[in-house]
Amino acid sequence: MIQQQAGALLKVRNLTKRFGDGCPQCLEGLGTGNDAEEGPLHHNYCPICGTVHALRDISLDLWPGEILGIVGESGSGKSTLMRCLYFDQEATEGEFFLDPFDGGKANVLKVSAQARRAIRHTLLGMVYQNPVMGLRMNYSAVANIAEKLIAAGSRNVGTMTARASELLDQVNIPLRRMGESPSRFSGGMQQRVQIAKALSNRPPLLLLDEITTGLDLSVQAKVLDLVRQLQADLGIGMLVVSHDLGVIRMLADRTLVMLNGRVVESGLTDQILEDPQDPYTQDLVHSLL
Repeated sequence: MIQQQAGALLKVRNLTKRFGDGCPQCLEGLGTGNDAEEGPLHHNYCPICGTVHALRDISLDLWPGEILGIVGESGSGKSTLMRCLYFDQEATEGEFFLDPFDGGKANVLKVSAQARRAIRHTLLGMVYQNPVMGLRMNYSAVANIAEKLIAAGSRNVGTMTARASELLDQVNIPLRRMGESPSRFSGGMQQRVQIAKALSNRPPLLLLDEITTGLDLSVQAKVLDLVRQLQADLGIGMLVVSHDLGVIRMLADRTLVMLNGRVVESGLTDQILEDPQDPYTQDLVHSLL
């Protein structure tokens, strides 16, 4: 069912994630604009029923070869969005279309579990904030990459080893260390192994979730330079999540700003940096200056 891309690579429509069933009081207030107008909701939490509205009607488009940044404070819903798109969590409502799958006609949130696994392993790559979530820390770097290749149907050991060597070299991991486990690597090297693993099956879409958090500034710069170089070389689409607008400024063509589970502003990254409209975005930009 995988086809060549035409039009938007990724379309997300009205994606919603609730932790809890919700109640008439909080569900009725979700469509309003300001928190003060949201009935019982306190930010994205309902004190009446205890439901957390982690994502509220998120819609976005990503075009082939584009980097779309998603910025917001902790708890804004950024990571939840990424995990719903990678099927780590199940969305409550909404639609999610990938052009290489069924020509972008099928809502992949509704397809079979087998089809979702195929999408996850062949069309998507994920790099988590915490490498422990994306790597088997006591397996070798080669074995981590082979795991992703095997999940997509590869069986030839020689082919997988050659692909792993190619990818590790591409992300600047010395090949003499390819047999070592990520537990012996620095944080920056662990992130680079995650990136290599995410790229193993040549996915058209890469999801990057807070990949520089906790790294030293010099290491952050190297990881960001690697992401920019890979995007230039491979031309793949990327969703980049960060709480740091400086990271988004360096990487993203367009940016979505999230607060309390919804998008409060979107546009070209330069436009948002130079002329932010939403008060929260204004605070973010001023904190960067």
